[in-house]
Amino acid sequence: MAEPEFVTLQVEDGVGTIRLDRPKMNAINEQLHWEVRAAAQEAAKRADVRAVVIYGGERVFAAGADIKAMSHLDGTAMVAWGRELTQSFAEVTRIPKPVIAAVTGYALGGGYELALCADFRILGAGAKIGQPEILLGVIPGAGGTQRLARLVGPAKAKDLVFTGRHVGSEEALELGLVDAVVPDEEVYPTAVAMAEKFAAGPPLALAAAKRAIDEGLDLPLAQGLALETRLFAELFATEDQKTGMRSFLENGPGKATFTGR
Repeated sequence: MAEPEFVTLQVEDGVGTIRLDRPKMNAINEQLHWEVRAAAQEAAKRADVRAVVIYGGERVFAAGADIKAMSHLDGTAMVAWGRELTQSFAEVTRIPKPVIAAVTGYALGGGYELALCADFRILGAGAKIGQPEILLGVIPGAGGTQRLARLVGPAKAKDLVFTGRHVGSEEALELGLVDAVVPDEEVYPTAVAMAEKFAAGPPLALAAAKRAIDEGLDLPLAQGLALETRLFAELFATEDQKTGMRSFLENGPGKATFTGR
């Protein structure tokens, strides 16, 4: 496989940064989303990656899909394109580790849909987010109607999708579209610091917690509780559980060093 051109995975101190770099605005074309998929799969399987940051650089997260490339497609071609884009983004949600989107500049359309695939979103004070697809005569096609409604509820999601408006950082935080707002230059360092805290945690338990929450949301409560019970019990076969409980009894909470076994 050719070396990635637009997306790289950079690893340091347990944190893997999936870095988008397609000048000028990280527009999401077919090549970029396939490279996002490959980076997500690599981050998922690498033992030296314990938490992930998705970052588009100081200027922009991702301004949306490549409309020029998309405008030539008919309905039949768009079915295949949309299916593959959705699959690439789904690989990001499947990373069994904490994932943080570090959002600067703009995260619009497909760009915000990619940010929705993370567990947390850190937004720059000067950034704007939104789902402007309606202004092009279409709707979000890679999670914007589904993940957004699950995040903030149907009425708020409909407001954003029906109007296509850009949302500033203050309102984004108020609506629950993002989890923190920081000065623009602090977006990436803040996301990395958050990821480093998670990277020190027990990887198997974090993966189980993420799976229980994400999969449980789509299940009736009784089935979700059964999933939680099973995942909880399975952790008692790990070294990390023994390490964590022994450390708690000997030294109190928060002192254990976890190996991921």
